[in-house]
Amino acid sequence: MRVKAVIAGVGMTPFGKHLDRSLKWLAGEATLAAVKDAGLPLGDIQAAYVGNCAAGLVTGQESIRGQVALRGIGLGRVPIINIENACGSSATAFNQACMMVSAGYYDVVLAVGFEKLYHPDKAVSYAAFGGAVDIEERDRFIAEHSAGQSAGSGTRRSMFADFYGVLAREHMAKHGSTLRHFALVTAKNSLHGSLNPNAQFREAMTPEEVLAQPVVVDPLTRPMICPLGDGGAAVVVVSERKARQMGLARPVHVASTVVHSWFEHPDGAPENVTSISIREAYEEAGLGPKDLNCVELHDSSAVTELITYEHLGLAKPEDCLKLIEDGDTQLGGRIPVNTSGGLLRKGHPVGATGVAQIMELTLQLQGRAGRRQVEGARVGLAHNGGGSIGNEVAAMNITVLVRG
Repeated sequence: MRVKAVIAGVGMTPFGKHLDRSLKWLAGEATLAAVKDAGLPLGDIQAAYVGNCAAGLVTGQESIRGQVALRGIGLGRVPIINIENACGSSATAFNQACMMVSAGYYDVVLAVGFEKLYHPDKAVSYAAFGGAVDIEERDRFIAEHSAGQSAGSGTRRSMFADFYGVLAREHMAKHGSTLRHFALVTAKNSLHGSLNPNAQFREAMTPEEVLAQPVVVDPLTRPMICPLGDGGAAVVVVSERKARQMGLARPVHVASTVVHSWFEHPDGAPENVTSISIREAYEEAGLGPKDLNCVELHDSSAVTELITYEHLGLAKPEDCLKLIEDGDTQLGGRIPVNTSGGLLRKGHPVGATGVAQIMELTLQLQGRAGRRQVEGARVGLAHNGGGSIGNEVAAMNITVLVRG
């Protein structure tokens, strides 16, 4: 189906530690900001797609998370569809909102994601990540990816930290990357995050400062792995017809939105969930890597950003390290990546992350990103993965946006 959806408004809360804030506040504040940005009354929303991953574990709120969270601002009656898809929860909610608008069922749809991950007992927070793998394989997963590490995977740190450590060591052995390359990624994203008023961490760091921080899992230091976070993000999606009626001055069109899930395939197979999603998104949009002006990608760790450069085709595999060495992915470079600060610095409240990426790209394409503005940005791509099965992402979301 050709996507016929336009972004009319975006909004988010600051990401960070919000122990005193409720799910209602996180979802409501973001939604009200997006509706105001669109210039529409709340009553114009015809359906809401809600992304959340961990409310059941962290707060105890299950089953009707969207209905409960949105009632605080008086949004009800309309269909509210709850979507849980690991770190891709709200990106998947955005995909479904766009599909329903494109199919002609609705003219105005809300996609909102929210998450509370901070808890007085961090083991509760980390348990939320422990459910993002096949639990029948979880003990093997922890045993494999904690090899040689101190105890604490899944209790004193996210079990995924061990996975990122394995990825880092494999990347160093295969591609010749060094700790400094990982530090350059974090330092770049910290510079971008320092310019984002909604970022969880707003301190710019040098590579040396990143390297000097405590090691969480060999070889990665604390700033090389994304933090826990709370937050909400929302986007109002409208039909092309509604966009014309509204007379949107700076419309952002959804050129493609793709979601695929993990599937069985032999080791070393030419295609996997990530490659299929990226290829399909480029084909659907009629664009390629060279057309991109900015990218928001899933930098759950510094090494995953480097790996994703190759996946997205931002450079040849042998040249991906040069992208970070030469400053090509920094503001002012050839293809700025994670101008929001990325997951590493903007933060990663899991259910809100995907829509927060869409918000950053929308601001960039509309020329509203302030001090982190990419000059002349016209095309942006969001890459958001979630969960893990068999050492591969369980759900992959790719979105391409184009300035109207």
